[in-house]
Amino acid sequence: MTNKTDRLLIALQSYQEVCWINPNFGERKTSCFTINDVIDASKRLQRFAPYIAKVFPETKATGGIIESELVEIPNMLDKIKEKEHFETNSKLYFKCDNNLPVSGSIKARDGIYEVLTFAEKVALDSGKLTIDSNYAILANDEFKNIFSNYSIAVGSTGNLGLSVGIMGAKLGFQTTVHMSNEAKSWKKRLLREIGVVVKEYEGDFSKAVALGRAETVNKFHSYFIDDEASKDLFLGYSVAALRLQTQLKEKNIEVSEDHPLYVHLPCGVGGSPGGIAFGLSCIFGDAVKIFFVEPTHAPSMLLGLYTGLHDKISVQDIAIDGKTAADGLAVGRPSHLVGKIIEPILYATSTVQDERLYQYLTLLADSENIYVEPSSAAGIASFVNINRAFALKKTWIKSGTHIIWGTGGNMVPEEEMAQYYKKGLSLLNF
Repeated sequence: MTNKTDRLLIALQSYQEVCWINPNFGERKTSCFTINDVIDASKRLQRFAPYIAKVFPETKATGGIIESELVEIPNMLDKIKEKEHFETNSKLYFKCDNNLPVSGSIKARDGIYEVLTFAEKVALDSGKLTIDSNYAILANDEFKNIFSNYSIAVGSTGNLGLSVGIMGAKLGFQTTVHMSNEAKSWKKRLLREIGVVVKEYEGDFSKAVALGRAETVNKFHSYFIDDEASKDLFLGYSVAALRLQTQLKEKNIEVSEDHPLYVHLPCGVGGSPGGIAFGLSCIFGDAVKIFFVEPTHAPSMLLGLYTGLHDKISVQDIAIDGKTAADGLAVGRPSHLVGKIIEPILYATSTVQDERLYQYLTLLADSENIYVEPSSAAGIASFVNINRAFALKKTWIKSGTHIIWGTGGNMVPEEEMAQYYKKGLSLLNF
């Protein structure tokens, strides 16, 4: 007789949409991070704020702090209820990381942070910067000349490469982005236009990371930003939780066990949702529940968590192809850092077919005038999946505040965004 594990794996191999409740949720485990690490990362970003405001004018209004809005999306909620045929008393919000300044995606939180962390170390070691300095001086030619002696590299499906490339090039580092051939051509073109070296590889994201890591590791004055293992990337994301806490207070949104917060996060290698989830767990404890969502063709984190093998298994190992229109989520193997950290934090995870991503991005554009790339619509699918799966047995899902976390969109060329929209329109059937 087929057991439960076999049934799930068969469903994954068949590219079926699934929803899985994490049996390890709520376990008490020691983490390699604490809230103090999150606060320290926030302070580092504050130190760099004068520099960011100087070199990226679009951040002047926020004093050099790279942050996105939290907006209620009641019209989208009505569209979802109409299309998916369910009722809810929840409030629905969208965290607009699709519109983050500088690099236009959630990766502005981590890639930029890790580049800045490395730049700070180099500048401090040079003796020409102190922690108490006004970091705006890093825009001077003296520091650009110092940074030009160092190289930075990263493996990316696209958006991380953009954030690392844009920040690295602006500071003056020699910057290389290793990408799979399937990454969006406009992202590669943009990087090359600002002087970043883009190297392309056959295969998926994990291969680009491995080859980039191997090329960089023994080079003098070189630094590899490792999306599969980086603590700095993780902490860069975690700062979002502190920022969200402030936004919730400004909107008078209570977060407590009586008024729970539900956060829906698209997941690729796991760094961005993992870091945000960790920060939110530190701040809100049992009052927050975290949900991840992945494409049916690249459920790497779900597979790693479910089997307990984490990064020791890839989707290709069970004959899943890893090919998805959600290029930011097109990851075959999860982070070996994140899986064990989020085991006691993640409540559930689900998967979504690409067709639904296109439908939801079109509905979001029509109802709220918010334009996102396919990966960024995955959180909407999570909201729907969770309501479908839990509505009868876990009625608490119909109350509280739900936040869908956007990931990318505002740097997508208009003609490509129009194609996304048109495809979603063709797939809608109501």
